[in-house]
Amino acid sequence: VQLQAFGGGLVQAGGFLRLSCVASGRTFSSYVMGWFRQAPGKEREFVAATSFSGDSAYYADSVKGRFTISRDNAKNTAYLQMNSLKLEDTAVYYCVADRLVRLFEYDYWGQGTLVTVSS
Repeated sequence: VQLQAFGGGLVQAGGFLRLSCVASGRTFSSYVMGWFRQAPGKEREFVAATSFSGDSAYYADSVKGRFTISRDNAKNTAYLQMNSLKLEDTAVYYCVADRLVRLFEYDYWGQGTLVTVSS
């Protein structure tokens, strides 16, 4: 599967953005979808993941209550709604996919999309 992420940009602290990840192929519902991020000078970290059908989700503690992951299997698209953005959310965000439920390990990675939160 090939993944392409969209929606990054510059936003003020407290604002919101929605990232989208479009996947190629006809088996989108066979993949667990997720998001990772990497801030400047820091290691890459897990952000969120959603199940095959989208009926369950898992979040990093740092984004819980502010971010929401979802998916539309009919559109081959996963989303990350980011609300109440903080300066520390500034990072390159990567969309990921995997056929296995491993939560923190993914075989497929999209190109990143940059999110910059300003004060």
